[in-house]
Amino acid sequence: MLIIGADKLVEGGSGLAVKLGIPNIVIGLTIVAFGTSAPELVVNAFAAANNNTGLVLGNIIGSNLFNVLGILGVCAVIHPLKVKSNTTWIEIPLSLLAAVALYIVANDIFFDNADENSITRTDGLILLLFFCIFLVYNITLSIKSPEEEEVEAKIFPYWKGALFIVLGLAGLVIGGRLIVTSAVSIAQSFGLSERVIGLTIVSIGTSLPELATSVVAVRKNKLDIAIGNVVGSNLFNIFFVLGISTVITSVPVLPSSFLDIVLNILAGLLLFIFLFTGKGRNLERWEGMIFLAIYCGYLYYLIQ
Repeated sequence: MLIIGADKLVEGGSGLAVKLGIPNIVIGLTIVAFGTSAPELVVNAFAAANNNTGLVLGNIIGSNLFNVLGILGVCAVIHPLKVKSNTTWIEIPLSLLAAVALYIVANDIFFDNADENSITRTDGLILLLFFCIFLVYNITLSIKSPEEEEVEAKIFPYWKGALFIVLGLAGLVIGGRLIVTSAVSIAQSFGLSERVIGLTIVSIGTSLPELATSVVAVRKNKLDIAIGNVVGSNLFNIFFVLGISTVITSVPVLPSSFLDIVLNILAGLLLFIFLFTGKGRNLERWEGMIFLAIYCGYLYYLIQ
């Protein structure tokens, strides 16, 4: 319900926007971009509202790790990924900066001599300001290269587009609430923490749209879209989704979560390094296999 809801929301919104004459650039940067991150946002909003804070941070970090180690690993094994210059020098370093920023705002004991670690509402507002900067960068890039922002959208009658939007929102809300309540129930039944459930089942489930989009892009030989989709999703998750979540409620950070946060930084750093290991700016098959091996080892560590 969550994934289909996000898809119908994007489909209906894009169709109506095209019918109303809204430019492709605007559609791509708003409806499509926000739609692909809607599953993470809805799940985190429910988790934050219900004070299931272990799910909030676990879903964000788990989604980002799955994006880089899982999705890029699979895509690189299917076909080596060629990376554009601006993605190499701006977007990937910016996603690494986001991972480091998360480590800093989460580490109050080390940096502020506080009694406990937490990501507060003030930290959330700072993350949202970073997101505004990223959005301005995207808008500027799209204006300079409008041909890269073509959006495939079906044109519907107004009533059908509106119906898709309503059904999409309903699927997101109902599916998101079911995921949160079910994840907590699973955690309690198996004696697992909300953090572990968020890092595994929930994060992989909410990242399925990114996996589908990236694999389809690789099969169509649109290799730059595959990696750009993942990097953009990671930035959305930390700056926007976590920012919104922590504005709803402050999120305490357990000591065990710093392993996940540091691995998130290392995954971003490894992605940047791998682009310089061969000829050109490529992510090769053997590097994709290393990503998958690291991710499988990490999952085994979590659930053992």
